[in-house]
Amino acid sequence: MAVQPEGTPCWADAMFSDVEGAKSFYGDVLGWTFGEASSEYGNYTQAFSNGKAVAAVVPPMPGQEGQSAWCLYLASPDAAATAEKIRSEGGEVLMEPMQVGDFGTMALARDPGGAVFGVWQAGVHEGFESVGEPGAYAWAEVFTRDPDKSDGFFPAVFPFTAQQMQDDAVDFRVFSIGKNPVLGRMRMTDDFPPEVPSYVNVYFSVENCDEAVARATERGAVLRFGPMDSPFGRFAALSDPQGAAFSVIDMKATQGEMPGMTDVS
Repeated sequence: MAVQPEGTPCWADAMFSDVEGAKSFYGDVLGWTFGEASSEYGNYTQAFSNGKAVAAVVPPMPGQEGQSAWCLYLASPDAAATAEKIRSEGGEVLMEPMQVGDFGTMALARDPGGAVFGVWQAGVHEGFESVGEPGAYAWAEVFTRDPDKSDGFFPAVFPFTAQQMQDDAVDFRVFSIGKNPVLGRMRMTDDFPPEVPSYVNVYFSVENCDEAVARATERGAVLRFGPMDSPFGRFAALSDPQGAAFSVIDMKATQGEMPGMTDVS
């Protein structure tokens, strides 16, 4: 796929203390196969679905051991300039832009509401080779306890417009580039334990949501929510055996009317 417009989700990876366990789990649940570990880059290992690169797993660097989590990267034509915008808009740059060989340049940041995300300036690695197909990235949402901060931050850093869902029961917003929705924002309710920080929830597409949930829970994952039908597809939220949160969605199994959205840009 070509280099994506600025702000588009373009890649996802996760650190796992047990990389082989993660490979086995996601291979079973999402059908992933894996390339060779790149020792030059900390044993970074790409995951493939139907031969196309869809994500990566990597062991933690010394001193970075801790909770496993998926990290979503947003495309940038200039990672250094994006890092400056992040700082000027109240975010925190956790890792300064770093060139990764000729693959591209990465940075890690935290929005003012506490959600961690990545920035990717493409080199030869342009990002996802497949999107929306079974086993590939489908969607992502910023889950935050402080939506006002996130709502101001993301459109200031990236060229997003915003639409608010017309639903009194759910505080949900969609960020778009042009007419293309690229990222959701969900207010975390009291249903989330207080120790769970704001985070970016990554959705992977599956052929059948219930079957994917069954495979995941058999392998030690914890079902957090769902499966639930929606106008966007049947989805469920899980934590993998090493604690990394992710969701699965069957985008063919849609039910109900699309919700109304109000432009709040």
